[in-house]
Amino acid sequence: MKKPKSSQFPGSRETFLIFIVVACGIMATLSVNLFNHSASDPSEANMGESTRSDQPRSVPGKVPSVVLTDVPLSTGTEPLEKLFVQSGCAVCHTIPGIAPALGREGPRLVLGTNGPLRLADPQYQGTATTVREYIQESILNPGAYVVPGFSDRVMPRWYGTRLNALALDRIAEYLENVKE
Repeated sequence: MKKPKSSQFPGSRETFLIFIVVACGIMATLSVNLFNHSASDPSEANMGESTRSDQPRSVPGKVPSVVLTDVPLSTGTEPLEKLFVQSGCAVCHTIPGIAPALGREGPRLVLGTNGPLRLADPQYQGTATTVREYIQESILNPGAYVVPGFSDRVMPRWYGTRLNALALDRIAEYLENVKE
């Protein structure tokens, strides 16, 4: 029996990459959250817990259930390298100055150089007017501009629910200053 070619399963590579991004972010976040909450100050123990009323309350002596979509990828207070790794950016993108970010599935992130060119590209369909806005929009609405040569469906669409404003702002601030 012949082995199926990967081209017979469109999107399987993209699905795998999205899985890797999610898994890396979840594992990094859980390891940080689990080990940081062994603090001696009891008031710090609940800092990461959600206060939404639709979630079950913690029961003393019982491990609370975790809904993975509620676990943020990062807090935004991490060192930059860790922020890019925990957020999953380093899996697909090469980012100058971020040592682990040597991905090849997404475009090289030198947005201090490429951002103005992309904003001026007739294919750009977004609403950003500055490079920083373009970066934030590219994370939150990746389909607004797809870099030629890259697939529209590799960049996850859920970053808006998994990155807080501080993390998003720190990522954009760094990337808008990265030039070739």
